[in-house]
Amino acid sequence: MNFVRKMATDISKYRYNHTMYRIKDPKASLKFYTEILGMKLLDEHHSNESKFSLYFLGYEDPASEGLVRLARQGVLELTHNHGTENDPNVAYNTGNGENGGYGHIAVTVDDLQAACARFDEFGVKFVKRPEEGRMKHIAFIADPDGYRVEILENPMLKA
Repeated sequence: MNFVRKMATDISKYRYNHTMYRIKDPKASLKFYTEILGMKLLDEHHSNESKFSLYFLGYEDPASEGLVRLARQGVLELTHNHGTENDPNVAYNTGNGENGGYGHIAVTVDDLQAACARFDEFGVKFVKRPEEGRMKHIAFIADPDGYRVEILENPMLKA
């Protein structure tokens, strides 16, 4: 089978744009991603008629400065269905239960140990600390809904 043919679209221009998570409480999730992980709220959309809100978060760097949301890469979309924050029966499937599945997103930091100490100060839930297990170079934390975030040290970020 030959997949190379004249295309009406140029796949060399395709870019990964975002991942979407359903969230229960936007206040808790926005605090986690902005104040604890340092992301910026890039855009938001609220539909009172359809009873949902969308929050788009990402990191600012020289390559993304001034770009509109659709021109960025690596954006996190948080989707809140209005009223779930007050419903004790709402809990989203993060894909990391008994059967596994989804996995995680990853964030790079300048100093893994210092980042973990900071997460401790904020009371962030750890799924895996660097000193646990064989992989000493990573940590996993959980956001307010239980989605996992891998934390990796990037030596290029050290001052």
